[in-house]
This record gives sequence, C-alpha cells and structure tokens, in this order.
Amino acid sequence: MNNSNMMCDLKTGVCGPGDEEQMEMIDFNLQSPKITLYYATDPICSHCWALEPVLNRFILQYGQYFNVKTIMGGLLSSWHGFADVSNGIQQPSDVAEHWREVGLHSRMPIDGSLWKNNPILSSYPPSRVYKVIQNLYPGKENEFLRQAREAVFAFNQNIGEEKILVDIVNNIGLNGEEIVADAALGSAQDLLEQDFELAGRLGVRGFPTIIMVNEENKGVKIVGARSLEAYVDGLQQVYNGDVKAENVPPLSELIKEGNILFSKEIEVLYNIESSDMESFIATEMIEGSYSIKRVLGESYVVS
Repeated sequence: MNNSNMMCDLKTGVCGPGDEEQMEMIDFNLQSPKITLYYATDPICSHCWALEPVLNRFILQYGQYFNVKTIMGGLLSSWHGFADVSNGIQQPSDVAEHWREVGLHSRMPIDGSLWKNNPILSSYPPSRVYKVIQNLYPGKENEFLRQAREAVFAFNQNIGEEKILVDIVNNIGLNGEEIVADAALGSAQDLLEQDFELAGRLGVRGFPTIIMVNEENKGVKIVGARSLEAYVDGLQQVYNGDVKAENVPPLSELIKEGNILFSKEIEVLYNIESSDMESFIATEMIEGSYSIKRVLGESYVVS
C-alpha cells in the first residue's frame, strides 16, 4: 500500500492512509434492477391494507433493487359459494368483525360496517378498473388502488359500486365515467384473467403474497403481512448479497396535494412513537400546508 494515499473515510470519518487503489477504472452505467417483486393482492384485502406501512417503507428504501409488479388476485368473485372458514366468514356480515379485528391489531383504520348494511358483492369491479388504468395510464394504477383502499377501509365506502369508483378515478385526474365503463367490458375481464393466471403460476394461495424473483429465476415467497426485516431478508436471499437502504424521503415529499398518511404509516416510515407523531409533523411540514384529522380513533395528515 502506498502510504501517501491519504483520505478521509466517508463512513467512519477516520482520516489516514487509504485502502483503495489511487487510480482505477469504474463503470458508471447504472444497472437496471434484475429482481422482480410480484405483489399479489386485492382491493378489499384487509391484511394488505394492514401491510401498507411496512410495504411502502420497503419499496421506498430498497426499491432500487427490484421492479414491482402488482397482481390482482380475485379475492371475491361473488358470494355464491364463497366461504372463508378459517376466519369464520360465510356471509357478508361476518366480514365486519374480521375487518374490525385487523384494524385494531394493525392500527390501519378499518370501519367495516358496510358489510352489514351495504356489502360489497364482488372485488372484481375495482380490480378491473385497476387493470384498465394500468393498461391505459401506466403509473396511475397504484394511485387508484391506494385511494380505493382508503375509501373502503377508513371511510366505509362500497368500492364495488360504479358511482364510488367513478369518484375515485376522477380524484386521481382521470375520466371516471370512461374508465369505469371500459372496466365493464370483456376486454377488462381478460386483463384481469391474465393476472389470475400469473398468480396461479406463481403459486399464490392467499393475500398478501410477495414473491421476489432474480434473473436466475430463483425466488422467495413471503405470505401474509410480515415485518420489514422479513422482506429485507428475502431480498438479500435473491440478491445474493447485502443490500443497502436508501433514506426515506422527507414527509413533505410524501404528503403531496390530496395525499394522506395515517399515523401508523408515519410511525413506521420514520421510526417514531405515536405520542410524537404530531410534533414530528410540525417540524417536517410548513405551517398551514397540512391538517391533522381523525378517523376511527386514528390520526391522519392531509395536505
């Protein structure tokens, strides 16, 4: 080693002889992610809603390693012949208590009373809307999915109804009437069936399921709502090496006009306690640029 090669280490702050070559050729061509993350889900999957805080942080911090492909799984085609015995669900009204328990456990607010007085008859209509938007306006489909979930879980709206779907699509800046009409066509169901076929090939049997596959076609399947560490560990297995987390963007970048984040999401994203949430927001956001509201006993911030 040439002891005249003095440098300060960016990680440790220690200055002294460097252990790198004084001159080396390096490749600045950024490599495309070689891993595909398949996310099998459904607009009315309560455990998928509970996973939002962890999954969003995982994507924000490690998304440079993979491309996300969201798959609609078809949780509820209709109530004819449907039963979820493991969760005690045989009729629509049974879902209300199950949803309430998931909401209390996860602290992602879930009302669920619509299952008693205005039940969702099928999750296919919002799923088809998702596929139509994905097909016509790539990049907007996940914005729709997020707002659909906010509507059904936190604000107790029936996202199986056309009027509600039209309003949600309008809210993301698209033509709700046209897209919901397109979603009723056979071509939209064909798009949805393609997702069902892919989910079947991937061995998906429940939601949420995340499958990460590398370029060697080796993959890891993680079923259910798990911890951040579980997803990072799975990523490391398919990446065949250590992965480095990026910083979570400032709160002001995440809460753009019309977007909302619930207290649990902010706590998970920034490693803060629930008691510190409001003071944290006050330091991160410009006064007057946001408001804090409450629903079902939980706080949320909206710009």
